[in-house]
Amino acid sequence: MGEELYAQAIDIFIEATATVDPERRVTLLSRALTADVVFWGPLGRAVGRRVVSDFIAAVVHGHPGGPGRLVRTTQVDAPGEWARFGWRYEGAGGETLLSGMDVVHVTAGGDIDEIIVFAGSSPEAIGRA
Repeated sequence: MGEELYAQAIDIFIEATATVDPERRVTLLSRALTADVVFWGPLGRAVGRRVVSDFIAAVVHGHPGGPGRLVRTTQVDAPGEWARFGWRYEGAGGETLLSGMDVVHVTAGGDIDEIIVFAGSSPEAIGRA
């Protein structure tokens, strides 16, 4: 399985974060994530597409700075069944509100079954600050 298949699932996930229509978001998430996806986010561990959809609605669309959008900032690096990619969360004016890196596990069928969110500065960057 190549990085293109991983990138496709990741980009569908990112597209789901951009839609405010809950039905469309669920449809997109069903194309990118397994039903029992494990989501390791800033609020801890949770399981299921609904949890991811609710997180998107509350955190991405409910951001205090106003609704923004998630943008993939790097190529997908996939040395095996795990992949990582950089991202940034932009405000309505295009300013970066938050950035980070996510790590995902992808099944043989090309669906994401685990997402680990790393938001904020990397430990190396913190050490240099």
